[in-house]
Amino acid sequence: MRDEDSKLRPVLRIDFPPGERLGRGKIMLLELIRETGSISAAGRAMDMSYRRAWLLVDALNRMFKEPSVESQRGGKQGGGAAVTAFGEMLIQRFRAMEAKACAAIEDDLDWLEAVRDPNAVSVTETVSDK
Repeated sequence: MRDEDSKLRPVLRIDFPPGERLGRGKIMLLELIRETGSISAAGRAMDMSYRRAWLLVDALNRMFKEPSVESQRGGKQGGGAAVTAFGEMLIQRFRAMEAKACAAIEDDLDWLEAVRDPNAVSVTETVSDK
């Protein structure tokens, strides 16, 4: 039986003209901000700099009519960040879209799983071994 991490799965990404994107990375960042209460801690959990995490949050906040994250600058009680009600809805809707996409192509994924070579070496493994 295969490990859950090696199971085939589609990756959902929504392209917003003129070049913004919404995908699992930004949604995961929102989930981690909700969990940690901090843009910095969420970024660290994803192995990214605070600046990169902040830029992604800023992009998210500018993509929609309502912000996804509200932040508070440092002070007596320190800084912090919170996912807004809209941000929570965004997380839920995106995860629901992912589930619908998986369900819609489940038969095709099963077929791909049946015909793939489980012993095939990926290009990234081959390149990094040299």
